Amino acid sequence: VQLQASGGGLVQPGGSVRLSCGASRRTFSNNGLGWFRQAPGKEREFVAGISWNSGTTLYGDSVKGRFVISRDNAKSTVYLEMNNLKPEDTAVYYCAAARTAYASSISTYYQYWGQGTEVTVSS
Repeated sequence: VQLQASGGGLVQPGGSVRLSCGASRRTFSNNGLGWFRQAPGKEREFVAGISWNSGTTLYGDSVKGRFVISRDNAKSTVYLEMNNLKPEDTAVYYCAAARTAYASSISTYYQYWGQGTEVTVSS
C-alpha cells in the first residue's frame, strides 16, 4: 500500500498551493484521510482531516480559514488547498489514511503514511 504526496515547492508569502496525495495498490474510499506536517526541529502537527464521504472535515487551529481539505474517491486522491501561506507553514507535509472511516487529529489514529512533500514559504 502506498500513498504518494506531491505538489510542494517554494511559494511566496500570501500565495497558494495545492497538495495532492494519491493511493496505489488499494483505494481508501472507506477510510478517513488526513494531512500532517513537520517543520525542522518540531513535532509532527495535525493539519487537516476528512471522513470517508467528505461529510466531516477537521482542521488544526493554525490553518483554519486558510486551508481546505477535499477528496475524490473515484481518483483515490486527497487534496489540500493551502491559501494565504505564511513562513510558519514551511514544513514537510504528509498524507495519511486512517484505520476507520473518520479522521482524527491524533497521528496514531492513522495506519498508512505517505512520503512527504516539502513546502517552503519564503520571499
